[in-house]
Amino acid sequence: MALSSPLPTFFCRPNRQLYSRLCLTIFPALNRKVTTISSDLVNGGNQSVTKSDNQPSAKAITISRSMKAYMEKVKKHDELMKTEVADYEIGKRHLANIMGADPDTFTQEDVDRAIEYLLPNGLFDKKARPMLKNPYEIYPKRKAAEFTFEGRPFHWLYFTTSPNYYNILYDITWKLEGLKTLEDQLYNAKKDISSESKPLNIASSEWITFDQLKNKVLEKIQEKDYQHFIVMMERLASHPLASKEEEFIMQYRNKLHLASAALIAPPVETDADGRSFSWAEGRRKDSWAQVKVYKPGTGQVTINEKDLSYFSNLLYRETLLFPLSVTGLLGQVDIVADAKYGGPTGQAGAIRFALSQALCAFVSDDIKEQLRLSGMLTRDPRKRERKKPGQEGARKKFTWKKR
Repeated sequence: MALSSPLPTFFCRPNRQLYSRLCLTIFPALNRKVTTISSDLVNGGNQSVTKSDNQPSAKAITISRSMKAYMEKVKKHDELMKTEVADYEIGKRHLANIMGADPDTFTQEDVDRAIEYLLPNGLFDKKARPMLKNPYEIYPKRKAAEFTFEGRPFHWLYFTTSPNYYNILYDITWKLEGLKTLEDQLYNAKKDISSESKPLNIASSEWITFDQLKNKVLEKIQEKDYQHFIVMMERLASHPLASKEEEFIMQYRNKLHLASAALIAPPVETDADGRSFSWAEGRRKDSWAQVKVYKPGTGQVTINEKDLSYFSNLLYRETLLFPLSVTGLLGQVDIVADAKYGGPTGQAGAIRFALSQALCAFVSDDIKEQLRLSGMLTRDPRKRERKKPGQEGARKKFTWKKR
């Protein structure tokens, strides 16, 4: 009678994935018992054996020192924030009681008004004035863990010490290279680049500030890094096909409040002949002008029942027609102007100011902003300087003679 011997047990290391998979597949089919061994331990180096019947075991996890330090910092930070939030809520309730308001409906705007009323302060810098804000608005944001429990970094640019910043530069570079490739393809196909993409309009926005970029990447960057970022973004935005990356570019630009949007354009009226027109008045020094703009037109200009020859100097004619060049309506509208008082310089300036206002009725907000930036919608505040006693004019002196 043959003696029965116990079946041998096979040991496999799960950190060797290929051999572990073979062990867990072949040996159970031969009715052999499989035990997996892990040498990566949380408790610091003693070998741990995890038994399993036909099931792969989970690998024990080693928590690196960097992760332990991070977890301790997070724990301390969370405790600090809980304490600060509790103090903030208590302070807000006390403030509501002082103001005689309901603490449950006391908002942050009410808090700011109460602080301004109870603690009036004349300091110029608003950051130096007393305030009561939510701690999450005061304390800077913290980045999440950038590495695994084993200390392996998540981001492939981790060792640059500023992975988020350099990742933005990486994206800018490759988007620019993609536009260059597309430009070469259009050139080889003999296609017009301007017809393939509309020009990118960024006049109504500006690049984010240095502090905004720091808050966006949550990293310590220097002023030279910000300047390098601006140079690369300008290079991308100036590409002829930049409108294809408009969504990416506008992520790093702040919308500007258009001052021209607050301007009230004159209404468009209709004359007896059915032509649309708008009119406006303008002043400069002692001069006064009223201008009517008819659209559509042929570019005819009438000033005091005369044509442009009313101004003999070409400089005055250029001054008068400059708003038409900015709006691109040169030769598309008719102008009828009446000017009084003052000299030719003042009359030309008054007509230009009135013409710019009248044109706002026929153009878009972007064109209005261009007019405003060109100074066409701002009245010249200078006045004629009075004559001084004891001298020939406002500034001119009498000729001095010894005898």
